[in-house]
Amino acid sequence: MNLLRAMATVSSMTLASRVLGYVRDFFIARAFGAGLATDAFFVAFRIPNLLRRLFAEGAFSQAFVPILAEHRNRQSPEETRTLVDAVATALGVALAITAALGVAAAPLIVYVSAPGFASDPDKFELTVSLLRITFPYILFISLVALAAAILNTWNRFAVPAFTPVLLNVSFIVAAAFAAPWFDPPVLALAWAVFAGGALQLAFQLPFLARIGMLPRWRLSLRHPGLGRVLKLMAPALFGVSISQISLLINTIFASFLVSGSVSWLYYADRLMEFPAGVLGVAVGTILLPSLSKYHSDGAPQEYAKLLDWGLRVTLLLAVPAAVALAVLAMPLIATLFHYGRFSAEDAWMTRQALVAYSIGLIGMILVKILAPGFYARQNVVTPVKIGILTLVATQLMNLAFIGPLRHAGLALAIGLGACLNAALLYRFLRAQGIFSPQPGWGGFMLKLALAVAIMGAALRLAMGPPDWWLQADWQAKVPALAGLVLLGVTAYGAVMHALGFRWQQFSRRGAD
Repeated sequence: MNLLRAMATVSSMTLASRVLGYVRDFFIARAFGAGLATDAFFVAFRIPNLLRRLFAEGAFSQAFVPILAEHRNRQSPEETRTLVDAVATALGVALAITAALGVAAAPLIVYVSAPGFASDPDKFELTVSLLRITFPYILFISLVALAAAILNTWNRFAVPAFTPVLLNVSFIVAAAFAAPWFDPPVLALAWAVFAGGALQLAFQLPFLARIGMLPRWRLSLRHPGLGRVLKLMAPALFGVSISQISLLINTIFASFLVSGSVSWLYYADRLMEFPAGVLGVAVGTILLPSLSKYHSDGAPQEYAKLLDWGLRVTLLLAVPAAVALAVLAMPLIATLFHYGRFSAEDAWMTRQALVAYSIGLIGMILVKILAPGFYARQNVVTPVKIGILTLVATQLMNLAFIGPLRHAGLALAIGLGACLNAALLYRFLRAQGIFSPQPGWGGFMLKLALAVAIMGAALRLAMGPPDWWLQADWQAKVPALAGLVLLGVTAYGAVMHALGFRWQQFSRRGAD
């Protein structure tokens, strides 16, 4: 398996999903703007979405993939199927109970997660109604994550990477066509979440059947593999999903700020998630199965070389992405969201949050690369310790920044916390002898810094004044933004090429 080709496949599928995600956000921003209704929906959607990232894509995937890879390498196909059946059945039962409890306890959940809403009864009741519709999403999407983990272990990366497109399509249909048929219209977005989750699960099932891994009902709570997954999963919640916990706490803080603060953070987070998903998720997804196999085969040198490759490829793409996100914050926000009820003030407030997020973007992406270095070895203790320390530090920064910087301070705390998390993960990978950098890092970083500096200067000179982006119509903004993106890619690529970088240098095969 060529890892560079696999990364390109996953990244391209993720890119399609993210682009559709911006289309969906365009329709949401145009129809609803940033106010009471969107604040209520984003809180209602963030809670099940947070649980998805914590339990499904975060802790569950990091705990399940190494054990599944070990079974596939060392056990018979039937024993591997038994593990999949036992885990899928236990997960399905637990999720059904969780979804039912979430619907029943919606008022309490909203009060805990957004206590500031309690002072506005209409806002509070609307959020409760939306949460009761969106909460079953955790059932669908967690089973989607189970299917994705299996497919990724079998090196079927394209299908899981494409699947999120279906949620975005559901959102677009709801915001563009269905909203007028609901009272209040924002209820259409909640039903889009429900439908999108069901569509994603239905889409993946045929592909599981093709590889003979479609789960069957097997309630076997004493299965040893299930016990190992649960043992790794519980502490992994802190190790890999610390930024998501911080985002939930940020929602609590933001609920006490002026109306619109939750929405500004949401739109900035959506833009920040684009490079985080296309780069961090893609590389982390393809690394974990190969790292798990190298650990299972007792190949520490290949393990370290694969981590080194992942870090270099990630920095090669993440550093220019972070700089471009900060420089082009207003062109991006104005082009994507500044329509209809999304005002100029909303654009400026979202820009503040996006610039703050961009400071920590590299850390957010590196966490997704470094954490699998521990989880592939079934080591959960070290990431847990780092995660708890990072969580505490992030909340202390929240308290320090929220006064002078308001909502942007919450975004800055998330970014700096992610950088701290990544730095500590790297330090312990080195200290425990898991990772040793390959030669050439000094020259690599100097060339990267020079190329990024030239790219950033070119973008800043070419973008013009922010007011133009707020006043121009979309027919002018879209090609102008496309031109800036092309300029950035060309400037960065040309300098890197002149400095001797070639993509062929990063070609590498993973464990088959």
